[in-house]
Amino acid sequence: MISPIFIFLAFIAFVIIGSGLFIVRQQTSAIIERFGKFQSIRGPGLQLKIPIIDRIAGKINLRIQQLDVLIETKTFDDVFIKIKVSVQYLILKDSIYDAYYKLQVPQDQITAYVFDTVRAEVPKMKLDDVFVKKDDIAIAIRRELSEAMKEYGYGIIKALVTDIDPDQLVKVSMNRINASEREKIAAEYEGESERIRIVAKAKAEAESKRLQGQGIADQRREIAKGLEESVQVLNDVGINSQEASALIVVTQHYDTLQSMGENSNSNLIMMPNSPNAGSDMLGQMVASFTASQQLGEAMKKENKK
Repeated sequence: MISPIFIFLAFIAFVIIGSGLFIVRQQTSAIIERFGKFQSIRGPGLQLKIPIIDRIAGKINLRIQQLDVLIETKTFDDVFIKIKVSVQYLILKDSIYDAYYKLQVPQDQITAYVFDTVRAEVPKMKLDDVFVKKDDIAIAIRRELSEAMKEYGYGIIKALVTDIDPDQLVKVSMNRINASEREKIAAEYEGESERIRIVAKAKAEAESKRLQGQGIADQRREIAKGLEESVQVLNDVGINSQEASALIVVTQHYDTLQSMGENSNSNLIMMPNSPNAGSDMLGQMVASFTASQQLGEAMKKENKK
């Protein structure tokens, strides 16, 4: 029969041995201390430590981690903005000792360096340049952090400027400036379009006037030809040129009166005249043509002298 003392001692031994076994998860390292002094670093898997003498001081996460830092700063043109920076970092496998023992709160250290870099770079830029050169800010942060945190066993994977947030009034002003600029461009396009329409209309009117003038010239040319033929016909029957021209003018005069009388919307008023008015008009026209012809011949003789 097994004595109770033996069972008790076996249980104590099992507990002591069991306390010496522990498991370290993947992408994790365990720091072992012996009597408060660093002893070793244990990797993933089932591990053994000396019970009571050794203890697990802590476990280090070797996966990539991210820290978001929100900074408020001022630009070169005195605009206060809030910038959000995301820093991706990890503990270097060959520097686990430094990462555990040199820094108590590494996030605070990273935050301090991010604040220092951003507040050194952004005040050199105008607000518009901050949006354009945000990648330059991120590169400066990563460079500064990589140099500083490597000493403590941390590697910086990437630094990203994920958000730039000016004051609400500044946003409204920027949107108003953008809208005004677009309205200006639209007005310029509308003005250019109106100018093109005006030029095209002027060209069309000029072409219309040219064609109209050409038509009038052709009309007058044909009228002159017709008059010339009429005068020739009258000359053939013994009527001289002056009388023929006067007769044609009188005929056109009466034709005009007839055309005006045919229009129902027009009123034709005939002034009182004697029965010999027609022959008087013809005589006056013949005399006028004769006087004009004599004056023209006199001027030609004068020019020859």
